[in-house]
Amino acid sequence: MQSRRDARLGDILIAHKFSTPAAVKNALHAQISGELFDITATPPDPEVLQGVDPKLCIRLQAMPWRRVGHTLLIAAADLTRFDEIAAAFPGRISLIHADLSEINASIQTIFSAQLTRAAAISCPEAYSCRSLNPLPRRIGTAILVGVVLGLAAAAPETTFIVLFCWALLSNIATGSLRAISLFAFLKPRNQVQNSQSVTLISEHRKRPRVSVLVPLYREEKVIPALLRALDALTYPKELLDVKILLEEHDDITRAALAITPLPHWAQVLTVPADTLQTKPRAMNYALPFCTGSLIGIYDAEDRPDPDQIDKVAAHFMAAPARVAAVQCSLDFYNTDANWLSRCFTIEYSAWFRVIMHGMQRLGLPLPLGGTSVFMRRGALEKLGGWDAHNVTEDADLGMRLARFGYRCEMVESTTWEEANKVPVGWVKQRSRWIKGFIITWLTQMRDPRALLNDLGLAGFIGLQVVLLGTATAFLLAPVFWALWLGVFGFEWGFFSLMPAWFWQTSFAILLTGKAVTICIASLAIHKKRKYGLLPFLLTMPLYWPLGTIAAYKALYEIFFAPFYWDKTTHGLD
Repeated sequence: MQSRRDARLGDILIAHKFSTPAAVKNALHAQISGELFDITATPPDPEVLQGVDPKLCIRLQAMPWRRVGHTLLIAAADLTRFDEIAAAFPGRISLIHADLSEINASIQTIFSAQLTRAAAISCPEAYSCRSLNPLPRRIGTAILVGVVLGLAAAAPETTFIVLFCWALLSNIATGSLRAISLFAFLKPRNQVQNSQSVTLISEHRKRPRVSVLVPLYREEKVIPALLRALDALTYPKELLDVKILLEEHDDITRAALAITPLPHWAQVLTVPADTLQTKPRAMNYALPFCTGSLIGIYDAEDRPDPDQIDKVAAHFMAAPARVAAVQCSLDFYNTDANWLSRCFTIEYSAWFRVIMHGMQRLGLPLPLGGTSVFMRRGALEKLGGWDAHNVTEDADLGMRLARFGYRCEMVESTTWEEANKVPVGWVKQRSRWIKGFIITWLTQMRDPRALLNDLGLAGFIGLQVVLLGTATAFLLAPVFWALWLGVFGFEWGFFSLMPAWFWQTSFAILLTGKAVTICIASLAIHKKRKYGLLPFLLTMPLYWPLGTIAAYKALYEIFFAPFYWDKTTHGLD
């Protein structure tokens, strides 16, 4: 088994129940013929830790402990890495054997402030939204709102026409992207050859170790189901490294985990408290502790297909190095809970089963999902990890990967989540997404010329449509509602400002956009064989106004709470 996978013999013995963790630990002690030193009872000398990089200690699974004469004693979990450790700490060294969990605990305690700070600012400032100062934006927005309201009061009909033209242009752009993505999706391709190449490569190369980050916050209800879903994964457990991330003051989830037996391939990692509390900050903190060459993310309520990581690993093994991330489809296991969950399912199906696949084939930057996305660790570290201040760190990362010349691709596997079936909860979740889209757009557009050079013209336009177009569609939806009211007989004064052909063309554009959306949604429903959703397509016009409410909530928070994470409540079903 070890010849076919990148795993230690002891991990294989434990994963396949050929032995127990205690027996393997005892065997290692006998092999080393050395006593296991308890570094928690005698903490390291602070003097030998001055200037030491904690991330280096984490990577080497070792840390300086004492200096005896001219010899530096280093506590190490793996004594066979002597040469690697000696290269990192010049001079005369001697290794003492210590437990890995104790070494990591000591590193977290001693270097807490340094690791916490690094987690918040690991993303380079030029690509992070943390440098966006809200005060000038508030002043500028106040002036802009005052000007718009003044113009609206002085010339309401003209103001409406301007807003309508902007909304119409945005609608044309987003509708065109959907239509082009649909055609790209429907274009035939040789999937058999691709599948055969993936299988051939995966059979002749060692499968990689995969680290999975599972950030939790007040998720005590879903822990048993989460662990069952992770245990059902068919990827070799000796190659699986699951990090369950807890915020320091989340006593509720910690208490639930304390009474829940964890498998040997899952560890709890506590993220120190800070003024900033976001999911990407927690993942940045955990990244150095990961042991895998591939990094994945699951949310608390996720139920991935059992063979998902097998497919992901095979895809990476067959793909060129520039494919830095893959995204699995997301869907809901509580589709039939109520009307809102059904509409949410239609929207998700269209996006993940059709549009994202089409955008990938067009070579456009993909706004990644916040879960069931897997990345090459080297590429992720090159980018500086996630932007800890961005509440849609997934979409932001997808854009930054594209700027660095990497590709993101889709994998035919599904992760089942819990649809937000409560209107208030849905609005909170969507407002966070829209806020993140706007903030990501503002961040990436600080230097439009550099962005154009990095992405190329097609990628640049795609970013504008996905990020700015999405926000605009929700914010300016009321102007289209006014047009629909006019179609059904409501008299508006602004109709006289433009010729009849303008309004007829605008109405035809809106109908065309709706037709494209219905075609995509119908195709997505057909792909998942959930034909009972088809009648609910007719009710989607009642669903989208919730997005407009969320958009105005997002707009308010951009200026007064840009980094606030409005958490989604899970475990309702």
